[in-house]
Amino acid sequence: MAGNHTSTTTTLEQTPAMNSLLMAKVDSVMTDDTSGPAKPIETTPTPIKTTSPAADANVRILQLHEYKEAALSLAYAFEHDEVSLYFLNTPDRAHWTKQQKWDLHLKIMEYITYAHLLKGLVLAAGPNYDCVALWMPPGKNIDDIPTILRSGLWRLNYQLSAEGRHRFFSEFFPLLHDTKAAVLEEKDPESWYLVYIGTRPSGRGKGYARKLVDYVTAKADKEGRACYLESSNEVNEAIYRKMGFEVSKRIYLQRAAEGTVRLEIMVREARK
Repeated sequence: MAGNHTSTTTTLEQTPAMNSLLMAKVDSVMTDDTSGPAKPIETTPTPIKTTSPAADANVRILQLHEYKEAALSLAYAFEHDEVSLYFLNTPDRAHWTKQQKWDLHLKIMEYITYAHLLKGLVLAAGPNYDCVALWMPPGKNIDDIPTILRSGLWRLNYQLSAEGRHRFFSEFFPLLHDTKAAVLEEKDPESWYLVYIGTRPSGRGKGYARKLVDYVTAKADKEGRACYLESSNEVNEAIYRKMGFEVSKRIYLQRAAEGTVRLEIMVREARK
């Protein structure tokens, strides 16, 4: 996910669009300035033309064959993120080892990354995929059946535990989906969505994350579009503010025994 979120406590039970999976979380990864999809079909994604005035030689648009490297970076970045752990540290998986949880965490990142390579915009900065950002362009989503099948997202229906599935599909997705629609209103279909951005521990402090955000916000400004994210690390709020984002709402995930998990909803309006 790309960030942390504001203040409204809601529990929604309706089925969300798979696009909600774009949990834009930016964990501690922003504090700087085994197996993947089971043999996914190697189709060539429609290239997204992203000519940005903020284009930087260090920013690359990734391709399908790079999904494992990109996903591994995100997995390291979100290894201790509260939202990522929310689906793994469930009572019915208390017997699982750290390795088992890591393996599933990595798979989730691989499925999500592959889906965004198919339908969205995946950027990287740094020599070793040090920072990776998953963006969903205006009018795009990953909730169509071909994308769900090709990316492996459908496998989460049996790889997550019963409680994990409930948290992921019945609580988390609907909450993100409905919150984004309520916050952006008529701008929702036309906005850029920063779903995930994360930096490997070894790549922090080098300004990579800022480059990946600026790359798209410059384009959004040119198009007159808003940018949206959810942040799961309160430390990142000040960093996002420097990039033009403002907190619009705070939401909570409430099924964990230890209490609630907070997310900050942040929006950046287009600048002239």
